[in-house]
Amino acid sequence: MHRLGPVVLPEEEYDPKRALRAAKLRRPDTAAEPFAFAIRDATLLDMPHCRAIYNHYVANSTVTFDEAPLTQAAFRSKFTRIQKEGNPWIVAVSPGGEVLGYAYAGMYRDRSAYRYTVEDSVYLAPAATGRGIGKALLAELVRRAKAAGRKEIIAIIADRGAEASIALHAKLGFKEQGRMGRVGFKFGRWLGTVFMQKSLK
Repeated sequence: MHRLGPVVLPEEEYDPKRALRAAKLRRPDTAAEPFAFAIRDATLLDMPHCRAIYNHYVANSTVTFDEAPLTQAAFRSKFTRIQKEGNPWIVAVSPGGEVLGYAYAGMYRDRSAYRYTVEDSVYLAPAATGRGIGKALLAELVRRAKAAGRKEIIAIIADRGAEASIALHAKLGFKEQGRMGRVGFKFGRWLGTVFMQKSLK
């Protein structure tokens, strides 16, 4: 997207009102243009970008309870595990290939009786919020988790600082199943969690 520069006229012809009118005429109608992105399967090549997005939230928010940035090795290991489980990991990319956000579903617990239940994670680049990308990622993740044979999908969300995530899950049919208080401590304050669930049957 090109930013509109100032309208500059020769000094002897400069007229502020005329310049303002010209600027308005040249301003692109961005409101009428939908934000373009595509969703595809993630690859190992996407992991540095996913890691950068995630570590932003580690350092600046309580949406994740991690307090130290994840290493590239740790992120690659997580991606490999999700693939071995047969669960989806997807990314949203701009027309130029920039990773705007990602989502994955991992096994809810490692005990075998939980094999039909997954837990979701959705993260967006800071500049990509408010554009419908999170909703599109979560909807596609739910679809792919169902296609993979999962029956239930869980979201465990911080009870402070993640109100947008709670609202997003609710819009896509997740129901709140309960809350736990004071189970995490980050940035000098206690945090609880909200459990939400959607049936994929």
